Amino acid sequence: MAISSIVGTERYLFWYQQMWDIRMFEDSVSDLLSRNAIRGASHLSAGQEAVPVGVMAALNSDDLITSTHRGHGHCYARGVVPGGQGKNRQDHLNRMLAELCGKETGYCRGRGGSMHIADVDGGNLGATGIVGGNLPIAVGAALASNILHRGQVVVSFFGDGAVNEGVFHESLNLASIWRLPVVFVCENNQYAMSVPWAYASSVPNAADRASSYNMPGLVVDGMDVEAVYEAAHEAIDRARRGGGPSLIEAKTYRWYGHSRSDPRVYRTREEEAEWKQRDPIRLFGAKLLNRGVTRNELEAAEENARTALAVAQDFAFQQSADPSPEDLLIGLYAPTSTDGGRSEQIAKKMASDGNCRQIAYWQAINEALQEEMKRDATVVLLGEDIGAYGGAYGATRGLLDQFGSERVRDTPISEAAIAGAAVGAAMNGLRPVMEIMYVDFTPLAMDQLANQGAKNRYMFGGKTSVPMVVRTEGGAGRGIAAQHSQSLEALWAHFPGLYVVMPSTPFDAKGLLKSAIRDNNPVMFIEHKLLYGTKGPVPETDYEIPLGVADVKRSGSHVTVLTYSRMVLQALAAAEQVARDDGISVEVIDLRTLKPLDRDTIRQSVEKTGRCVVVSEGYKTSGFSAELMAVVVEEAFYSLDRPIVRVAAKDVPVPVAEVLEQASIPQVDDIVKAIREVMA
Repeated sequence: MAISSIVGTERYLFWYQQMWDIRMFEDSVSDLLSRNAIRGASHLSAGQEAVPVGVMAALNSDDLITSTHRGHGHCYARGVVPGGQGKNRQDHLNRMLAELCGKETGYCRGRGGSMHIADVDGGNLGATGIVGGNLPIAVGAALASNILHRGQVVVSFFGDGAVNEGVFHESLNLASIWRLPVVFVCENNQYAMSVPWAYASSVPNAADRASSYNMPGLVVDGMDVEAVYEAAHEAIDRARRGGGPSLIEAKTYRWYGHSRSDPRVYRTREEEAEWKQRDPIRLFGAKLLNRGVTRNELEAAEENARTALAVAQDFAFQQSADPSPEDLLIGLYAPTSTDGGRSEQIAKKMASDGNCRQIAYWQAINEALQEEMKRDATVVLLGEDIGAYGGAYGATRGLLDQFGSERVRDTPISEAAIAGAAVGAAMNGLRPVMEIMYVDFTPLAMDQLANQGAKNRYMFGGKTSVPMVVRTEGGAGRGIAAQHSQSLEALWAHFPGLYVVMPSTPFDAKGLLKSAIRDNNPVMFIEHKLLYGTKGPVPETDYEIPLGVADVKRSGSHVTVLTYSRMVLQALAAAEQVARDDGISVEVIDLRTLKPLDRDTIRQSVEKTGRCVVVSEGYKTSGFSAELMAVVVEEAFYSLDRPIVRVAAKDVPVPVAEVLEQASIPQVDDIVKAIREVMA
């Protein structure tokens, strides 16, 4: 007996109403777009209603979804469930349309709009404007469900175009090897923008890809809501029972073009007419008539949808205000809870005691991870070679034995999937610390970190948080050439929503990593490869170093040196030399965190000395040194007695020959020269 055959007529009518609500919503949006009443891009899913309705009908109330740029139907169907357990239907439509209109009353307070609509409280972790971008986020949310024993299943919706993205393959592989409760639903509407599926794929069906990842792959008629429901019910039940992921391909069709500007010249009117003969609403309506539903009941559903959308338009345009420009930054960062630096001051006093133990930088990192994993069971580690191998520089050594493979997870070499999984896990209750072996490799994960993790909180109206840490290492000095030696901190400091931390000492490394793990925002934590073996005093006490607080590593009165990471050590050596040889008193400011940046300490130091040297191992052109110069000009321009002098890496890929490598990055002599120049 088919599963759908035991579904009652009342539930069928509910599905029918949902499908009409989605159709009317999309038709209304199309009309508003044609009248320029809605700004930006909207991608409509009219014709595809059977897929979200059929899939959502198989989910439990606490299950989760990730959506796509064509996500209005997903958002609506996930939010309204039978029996009155979900959102109020009219309020749901109101807030959805208000979001598309950029209103404060929208689900994302007008920050996300059509392509990024989210209803986090309703189990919708959000839509993405990046094709395939939410696939690994679903994997991460499912990982969190397993580790936290929540029993949730996560459904990831995506289009046929996403099947050719690398992140699709990385995500399916990761979900498969970890047997995660995730169901991948490909809405194959025949065209990836304008390119037909047959032109873009070497196999007839997207579901054929499933066999490569040892999971079931099923092709289903996406115009038949019963068929979709049956396939989804089976896959979701399998996932819930621990059977792992599945891939469902729903063959469907979109009535409208890819977007408003689409002339649809790539498909014929005959093709469109043929598909419209299989309109999912009409097909389902005919089935309901055969089950004894009256034509009046069917017509009432259509009229109810039309009326509801009229009310939603009135709400969006007549009753909803625009967001206030004064609130522009609200929701960008989650609130940070610290002890105000009290524990750091206590720890500093202990570190200054001559009896304080001396440990290496890598050990300080390891100790911070160990202590935070003991303190908080939601802290998990993800990355390549972090388990038995102990990490490329030993920072995770011994943690696998102590915490087990569920919390210390070796991953495939899949930077995008690792990062996306961390984002999804963070959004579903974990505090992942992921490792990317070299900062040079972080651009492979840029979409997940910069477009998803850094932006999701803001895009979704401040209604979610992404508490995760990306541990990586950068810098030159080991002769491993251009693709393993860069300093790319300026790249990551550029993105709003992401913090950047770069400690220079074992003491700072431990305290800052603890704060980063406890913070509710994504943090890029960059360690310098030449610092791992350096030793310094680190108390055994638990302490945090607040993010955004610089440290005066050496007090002085003649010139300020602003720097961070390994260049702090170089600057201190240079300061010692000019003090001895020239009588110049140098104040060395260790920024410690580039975002948030301690502008107050920078200003106070430059106001005191009147001179400034900026030192960075990053490339000179558009590097972070340029940002520091701008901050000095903005904060303390009238205190400057001389122009700022900058010391940075040469604009050349780091070479392997030692003499060339040393020439490409700042040396102590370069900093000495800059200090003497600014004092001239």
